Amino acid sequence: MAGGLVALFDDVAVLARAAAASIDDIGAAAGRASMKAAGVVVDDTAVTPQYVHGLNAERELPIIRKIAVGSLRNKLLVILPAILLLSQFLPFLLTPILMIGGAYLCYEGAEKVWHKVSGHHEVHATVEDALPDEKTIVAGAVRTDFILSAEIMVISLNEVAAEAFWTRAIILVVVAVGITVLVYGVVGVIVKMDDVGLRLSQRPGQGLASFGRALVKGMPRLLTALTVVGTAAMLWVGGHIILLGTDELGFHPLYEFVHHLEEAAHDATGALGGVVGWLVNTVASAILGLVVGALIVLVMNLTVHRRKAGAASH
Repeated sequence: MAGGLVALFDDVAVLARAAAASIDDIGAAAGRASMKAAGVVVDDTAVTPQYVHGLNAERELPIIRKIAVGSLRNKLLVILPAILLLSQFLPFLLTPILMIGGAYLCYEGAEKVWHKVSGHHEVHATVEDALPDEKTIVAGAVRTDFILSAEIMVISLNEVAAEAFWTRAIILVVVAVGITVLVYGVVGVIVKMDDVGLRLSQRPGQGLASFGRALVKGMPRLLTALTVVGTAAMLWVGGHIILLGTDELGFHPLYEFVHHLEEAAHDATGALGGVVGWLVNTVASAILGLVVGALIVLVMNLTVHRRKAGAASH
């Protein structure tokens, strides 16, 4: 009996170690998948605070919570089942779909650059001129988030496409929940920082008051910096997706050219070769993303936007 119990405990210990290893593997895979979606995550974080601009301070966090719930619902109930079925039964479509998403990222990034260079101001579904009701604000934010969430999930899926079906599902659930909590947690902190700064600025004590005023003044700069980083990240991620996708689909010159540049930079810079090589690849991907995005912006301006302008004038 004692020997049987020892053997049973050994079996349980082996199963526990296997389960722990599986959890570690899933966590690592989820981390790698999330990193690949960094450009979209940064843009999502930069865009969302604009939806609560101009609202009463006490309604900011409740609205962000509603947007976060809508985002998680999109990821888990719509996007996740769709891409899992696609990866299981039509996996050959993943690369083209991912490239379409990459092209969209390039377009978004290039459009932001165009608006900045041309002096136009980009318009999101914000509350600039009038304050719509909360349902309208949440619905608009969730619609925009759906596109960004789809990109995050497809990019993440591409990183774990070789895993078994249920492993993919678990990893993507972890990514969906983790990224949603991260993005909207950061958004919540960002939108409340000016309130925190205002309260601190009214506290007695020069140190706290000065820190509070610095927070109030610094938040617009932080949002601007997030927008710039998000734009650069979208161009980089979108360009890199297209670079890898063209190679996987059989068109090798672009990938080989960038790969040769990366190797040459790596070999020429000694101990810093890894970092320099990565920077070369990143810059080349961003340039490709900007070129692809600019072409799409040009086509959109000559077709869709022109038709809309013509219809509005009539």
